[in-house]
Amino acid sequence: MANFVLNAQAREAAQQGKGSSRRLRHAAQIPAIIYGGSAEPVAITLELREIVKALENNAFFEEVIEIKIGDKVESVKIQALQRHPAKNTPMHADFKRA
Repeated sequence: MANFVLNAQAREAAQQGKGSSRRLRHAAQIPAIIYGGSAEPVAITLELREIVKALENNAFFEEVIEIKIGDKVESVKIQALQRHPAKNTPMHADFKRA
């Protein structure tokens, strides 16, 4: 059982790229991706406040995380996290299926 549960929305191909990512960050959301396993990669959007709250606990980087995308639940581990160089806020996250 995962201690961390994050809610996410799937992103379409038209919602990906530099401009779309900037608009998401301006709306207090961060772009992310889930990859690995036999399934196709899934581009998602996470709420900034949820990810910041989860990052307060160091176990977030070691434990299995559940990401709810609508009715579907993915079990993942965080692979990479990009932060803003000056503000230290998350800008993008990569998750690998567990």
